[in-house]
Amino acid sequence: MQNIIEINHLFYRYEKDTVLEDITLSVPEGSFLAIVGPNGSGKSTLLKLILGLLKLQKGNISLFGQEISKFKEWHKIGYVSQKANSFNTGFPATVFEVVASGLTKKLGLFTFFKKEDTDTVLTALEAVGMQEFRNRNIGELSGGQQQRVFIARALVSEPKVLILDEPTVGVDAENVDAFYEMLGDLNKHQGITLLLVTHDIGTVSDKVTHVACLNKHLHFHGGTKEFEASRGEGLSAFYGHNVHLLTHHHKHGGVLQ
Repeated sequence: MQNIIEINHLFYRYEKDTVLEDITLSVPEGSFLAIVGPNGSGKSTLLKLILGLLKLQKGNISLFGQEISKFKEWHKIGYVSQKANSFNTGFPATVFEVVASGLTKKLGLFTFFKKEDTDTVLTALEAVGMQEFRNRNIGELSGGQQQRVFIARALVSEPKVLILDEPTVGVDAENVDAFYEMLGDLNKHQGITLLLVTHDIGTVSDKVTHVACLNKHLHFHGGTKEFEASRGEGLSAFYGHNVHLLTHHHKHGGVLQ
């Protein structure tokens, strides 16, 4: 099985502060990797390096078997950020228009919109359960619905891998489990490789195939069963401090604190 992402001996620092130290991990095609760790552990920095938003300082990253400095096929990688804290709910655009804007990365800015492009948008909306909302203004939706739309926007360019940074920020607790169920379906039934940064332990045991525990160093990287066996005192050791499990209302839920 091909590794879509390969990271070898990665270091990164901001001025005098080292935030990532000797990180080596891989993301196999078809896998669902959760990256967990406390605030300030380097998770967002790692994502920015994978996405080419930060320049490598030391170490190597390969995407689809190619060094990141030479990689050009960015439409193969979809990205969904923590939208809820910054999105302008008054933005005058329909759900369909927001998702369609994701095609510019693949088609270009001034490409004529064809019928098959409309079908691609509707297919992406259907994949996240939002097709019936296609004519609704994006600002009229709940936080969870908006996040599904932004995932559809990332899916519309038909990426091979989808990277999500804390995607349940702004999603009501009672809808979190359904949200993760949707991500699991994308992984299992559509074969999309997923890389998820999260504080929610519920995703780990229910949906993901691999887990990486990050706190400047990579304290754990392996399968879900291995991670389950390491919860409790072992997990606290990975994090470098005591870890408490707070239960959500949804099944198998929990939040790392």
